[in-house]
Amino acid sequence: MCMQDKPEIELKLVSDPMYLCGARELVGCIAQRIGFDDIDCSKIALAVDEALSNIIRHGYNKAFDRPIWIGISPLRPTKDSIGGIVITIDDEAKQVEPCSMKGRALEDVRPGGLGVHIIQEVMDEVSYEKRTGCGMRLKMVKLAPRPDELPRLSDRKSSCNPQNGNKHTKTRSRV
Repeated sequence: MCMQDKPEIELKLVSDPMYLCGARELVGCIAQRIGFDDIDCSKIALAVDEALSNIIRHGYNKAFDRPIWIGISPLRPTKDSIGGIVITIDDEAKQVEPCSMKGRALEDVRPGGLGVHIIQEVMDEVSYEKRTGCGMRLKMVKLAPRPDELPRLSDRKSSCNPQNGNKHTKTRSRV
């Protein structure tokens, strides 16, 4: 799926935390219908919740009336891919350099500040980019697990190339 492809499901909501539970439930139910197990559905919903919370808290400075768009599409299996789910989240919040989208140091033990870490740990591909005009776009991909594959946390790659369309991308290699 290309960034310009229209998602199969689109949801527009305002930046009110009251709607986070509905967004989590929608994403979790769709992930389940695509074929993810309960644990992966919960992880995918958590990543979306963290992303939305970060937009509300940091992008919109806790304003509860700003637009957020969630796009969801299945990633269909092909001869080269096992399929999965693609989730995009767009906003009109203040733009930041995509390479600056980092969580605090994990050694700094205190509440909060782990949303970006959680998103990157849970999803297989994560990219941030500036939208034309205003706002940011987050694209997250979760690949469906192979039946014989055990989850691994140490096989992640990260790249940050501001010359590449103001994008920051993290991928997890799958063997």
